[in-house]
Amino acid sequence: MVQSGGIFEATRFTTPCEVSRTTISNYLSVLDATYVVHIIRPFGKSKASEIVSAPKVYGFDTGFVCYYRGWRELRREDMGLLWEHYVLNEIQGCLQTRNVLYWRDKRGHENDFVVAERGRPPVTIECKWSAAEFDPDNLKRFRERYPEGDSLVVAADVDKSFTRRYKGIEVEFVNLTDLINVLKK
Repeated sequence: MVQSGGIFEATRFTTPCEVSRTTISNYLSVLDATYVVHIIRPFGKSKASEIVSAPKVYGFDTGFVCYYRGWRELRREDMGLLWEHYVLNEIQGCLQTRNVLYWRDKRGHENDFVVAERGRPPVTIECKWSAAEFDPDNLKRFRERYPEGDSLVVAADVDKSFTRRYKGIEVEFVNLTDLINVLKK
């Protein structure tokens, strides 16, 4: 829970837990199967330039995440991570799917979530507590490799959806309700 939302590397836990990497992976599978954590696998096809095997792991509940991180009072910088958790929970709950991925290249460019339905272009989702915090660089890197599909920013302070263009990439800024509606199409 302390590392919730981060890339999970099983080998980091083998020595402190005094168990094998396989055992750690099996424990993680049990936590995922019982919905204590959500495992988000990477989206990507190029082993040379993209992260294609290391999952991200999210705690099932933002309250537990806050407790384990020792957050008694929330600071502004905590809100983005909690918003990302909340968005993931809503996507999975409303769409009844656990087929949500993330994207990261080996240079550190990352998109929070990718929804890639079979036969449809990938929808990439950036979660921002405030729309003003959005930096299009990571999204541009993703769209260089995967040019087709919707590019969405879901922000807590968006009341009405709007669209902006960043060097040929159209980005739609939405609230959580509109995000779910777009993904249901």
